[in-house]
Amino acid sequence: MLRAERDWSQAELGGRLGVSRQAVNAIETGKHDPSLPLAFKVARLFAMPIEEIFFDDESGDRGD
Repeated sequence: MLRAERDWSQAELGGRLGVSRQAVNAIETGKHDPSLPLAFKVARLFAMPIEEIFFDDESGDRGD
């Protein structure tokens, strides 16, 4: 959602984060969890706390 709001492609976001488009896709579709350093990069890029971007789907906890 954050990527789409900025009208960035997966490849563009990957370039900004130093990862592949495939890695971005895997994270967005829930097939892969980002490493902690990558999660921090994402949080810094979007100027948001990690817990507002990533949450545990199983518990439904969005950090609210």
